[in-house]
Amino acid sequence: MRNLFIPVMLVFLILYGCGTTQKSVTTNTTQSMKTDDSAEHFIDFRDASTWLLGDMNPDRLYDPPHGEWFMRGFNDFQPDSIAMAEVMKLDTTGLRITVVLGTWCPDSRREVPHFMKIVDIWGFPKQKIHMIGVDLDKVAPLGNFSVLNIQRVPTFIFYKNNVEAGRIIETPVTSLEQDMVKILKEK
Repeated sequence: MRNLFIPVMLVFLILYGCGTTQKSVTTNTTQSMKTDDSAEHFIDFRDASTWLLGDMNPDRLYDPPHGEWFMRGFNDFQPDSIAMAEVMKLDTTGLRITVVLGTWCPDSRREVPHFMKIVDIWGFPKQKIHMIGVDLDKVAPLGNFSVLNIQRVPTFIFYKNNVEAGRIIETPVTSLEQDMVKILKEK
């Protein structure tokens, strides 16, 4: 009887320990947003039902559940005035920008609102921005999506006269506005 008790207890401890660990991991990685002044509402952006996938209008980022993080990032961001002066001088003739993002991705939720604030101040037309939402595997439900060769998100791809001029991948080297100037002045 004693020989059976020890293995059963070990199995119980292992299973109980994994349950505690799993719960802790889930709690720590869940992204929360306060959506109501009276209560805290948690939104797990890893849940596929929250994702925006495929071709999308940038205005969809204003809609729930994304509107709160988008507006907070947009309103709180103050671009560098010196770099913005350089952005304002950039020639936009023949310029198109593709933005590939994952609404589940913290980097996308940080950088995309900043980018949209920069292009808003710049006066760059939203209709020249092609926004694509991807899943956790960085795949979008578009036929020719694989030609973009997306490895990380967000990825901002700048095209000058239909030729790729450069990319900002995941996080800027210097800042979004300074990296944009560097990419667009070189071409």
